This record gives sequence, C-alpha cells and structure tokens, in this order.
Amino acid sequence: MAAVYKFKPYNVGRWVIWSLFALVLLAAPLVFTSNLSTTMLAQMGIAIIACLSYNILLGQGGMLSFGHAVYTGLGSYMAIHALNMVSGGQLHIPVSLLPIVGGVAGMGFAILLGYVTTRKSGTPFAMITMGVAELVFAMSLMFSEFFGGEAGVSGNRVAGQAFFGITYGPQIQVYYLIAAYTFVCVALMFAFTQTPLGRILNAVRDNPERVEFIGYNTQRVRYIAFIIAGFFAGIAGGLGALNFEIVTAEVVGAGRSGAYLLFTFLGGATFFFGPILGAILMVIAFVLLSELTKAWLLYLGLVFLFMVMYAPGGIASLIMMNLRVAKFGKLKQIWTSYLGLGLTAFVMLAGAGAMIEMVYHLQLNSALGDTVKFMGVSLNAKSLDSWFGCTFVMLTGLGLFEVTRRQYMLEWGVIQTEIEKEIKRRETAV
Repeated sequence: MAAVYKFKPYNVGRWVIWSLFALVLLAAPLVFTSNLSTTMLAQMGIAIIACLSYNILLGQGGMLSFGHAVYTGLGSYMAIHALNMVSGGQLHIPVSLLPIVGGVAGMGFAILLGYVTTRKSGTPFAMITMGVAELVFAMSLMFSEFFGGEAGVSGNRVAGQAFFGITYGPQIQVYYLIAAYTFVCVALMFAFTQTPLGRILNAVRDNPERVEFIGYNTQRVRYIAFIIAGFFAGIAGGLGALNFEIVTAEVVGAGRSGAYLLFTFLGGATFFFGPILGAILMVIAFVLLSELTKAWLLYLGLVFLFMVMYAPGGIASLIMMNLRVAKFGKLKQIWTSYLGLGLTAFVMLAGAGAMIEMVYHLQLNSALGDTVKFMGVSLNAKSLDSWFGCTFVMLTGLGLFEVTRRQYMLEWGVIQTEIEKEIKRRETAV
C-alpha cells in the first residue's frame, strides 16, 4: 500500500497573533515610559502567568480552587531565599534563573498537596483547597524562621556578576526578564491545551463519568494538571519576588487567591486569552483604581455582580460573540444599541458612584467637611438635595438601561437567526 502524505498548511492567523503578542511585550515600555508604567507592565506580566496557570484548573479542568495563591506564594518564598543565598555566595546560579526555582518549588508543593486535594472534585475540591490555603497562611505567621513573620523576607536582586551589563538593578531590565518569561510561559500553556492531556482534561471537566468509562483515571488527570498549574504559578511567584524584592505573608493569603479567581472569571475562563485580559484588569484595579477611590473594592464587587448577571462568560465571551457578528457583517445593525447601552450604563453608574462616594466620605472623611468632589461636581454629603439628585440619576439610568437592554436583546435574536440561516445557506451551496 502506497504511503500517503498530507501537508497541513501553516496557521497564518496564529503566527500573526503570536508575533503581535511578542511585539507588544517588546514595545510596551517604549510607549509607556514612566516608572509607574514600567512597574505596572511588569506586574501585568506576572499576573498573566498566574491567572493563566489558575485557568488550567478552573477553565480547562473545571476545578474551582480557593487556594491558588499557596503555590505562587510558596514559589515566591523559595525564590527570595534562593536570591539571598546567591547574594551570600552559597548558591551559584544566575539571577535570571531564580523564577525557575520558584516554579520547581510550586510544582513540588503541588505534588505534595495536590495528591490529597485532587482526590475529590466539585465542591469538596473547593473546600479542601480553602482549608489548605488557610493552613499555609496560618503557618506563614507561625514559622517566622522561613516566612519572616509580619515583616516578611527581603532580598537584593543585584547579585552575582553582571551579564553583558545586565544587573537587574533598573526596573526596565527586570521588565524585559518578566516579558521573556511571560511569552515563553504563555506559549507553553497554550501548547498544553493542544496536547492529548489538555484535551482529556477538558473531557474530565465536561463529563467525568464518560472519561472513566473509556478507561481514564480522572483523579490522575486532575492531579497532573494540578502539578502543571503549580509549576507555572511558582514561576509567577518567583518573578514577583524579583520584581518587589520582598515577600510577605500576604502572598499566600485568601485575598490573593480570591483575586485570581475573580479576575480570571471577569476575563473569561472559557477562552485561553480571557485570563490575560483579567490579569491586565487586576493590575489596573489594584494600582490605579485603588488610588482614585477608597471604595474601589466595592466598585469591583459591583462590576463582578454586573458581569455575572449580564455576561457570565466574561469579557472574552463578549469579544468572541461580537467577532462572530462582525464576520457576517451584522455589527452595523446593533451599534446604536451598544451606544445606548453605554450611555445609559454610564448615567446609572454615575448616580450610584456619587452615592457610594458620599457614604464613604461620611464614614471616613467627615472631618474634612461635607463637600465631596465627584466627576467634577460638588456634592454635599449631608444634603437631602444631593442624595435625592443622585438617587434620581441612578434610577433614571437603570430604567433607561433596562429598556435599551431589552431592545438590544430583540435585535440580537434577529441577528442570530439571520446568521444561522446564512450558515445553512452556505452549507447547502457547498
């Protein structure tokens, strides 16, 4: 029988996307040149690796973990201790390889703790991860010899011999190290999704009984995925240790694990690029939004509630749905609805935001007077007129938003019907 050779053409679109991703990583500090921007870009790279590693569990494996910060945090601790050993001459490895130390540490702890954790799935798995997270956080306050107590463990990343003038003293050098790790780790995690293990992990998420029926051990699949996620989480932790040069107990706390869960969901756990969007939003919220208002956590909770109600697939799902509509040339039919939704949502949020700022002012800044500045408008936190006006704006915006949303849903349904008819027409023509 003659051999048959099939040549699969290059996926040009994929090459373009990865090239653009590399170009963005290279050019970002050249566009955003301030020290704050460079620091935020470095944090975004770390967050991208951490959120994507978490999505191996949540999005690809259906494992809701409340303790992913355990592996990023322990990776950070091991990396900072290794950095201090390099500074003291006890360990002879380049500083650029210290994130690998964090990755190996994260993988080691995932091997140790994941064997117990992954024996269950669903809600029991989530509760076990929460218990493990609380246990590790309690240990971080008890064993100060390793964890450094409340002060944490600090280090100096300018250690060892300079390599071609690279000392990792300037922040820009640290950024490009993080960018290199980000690109490689994102590529490796994407490659994992295309492997047979990644595919069977999706099957374990969707129908574990069927996977058991065809002969696979679902616990073993979850365990291996857990170890891989722990490795990449540890790399993110090691990069964080180099970036900040200090590691405290906060890195293994419940707040950090909750942030990974929240922003991975907001970005879109069902799409590979969703956690990347979520990681960028996480850094913007933690660095910029927290400086603008003391109520930033409340705003974040409201955004999460809004997304759960109206876009449970996250930002990535909204992008993909509209790309499908644009592909069939139907986006022009609903752009006015999008404009209406944006304007009415802005009015609603402006009224709600003004009320939130007045409440926080009364609770935290009452000694500074009764006047609150919000979006260029002066409000009196103790005046009924201000409260009535804000309530009226919020309720008006809410009502108009709901009317616009219902009209949008009708138009969206018509467009989806037209798209389905077009798809069937093309199939019939072929």
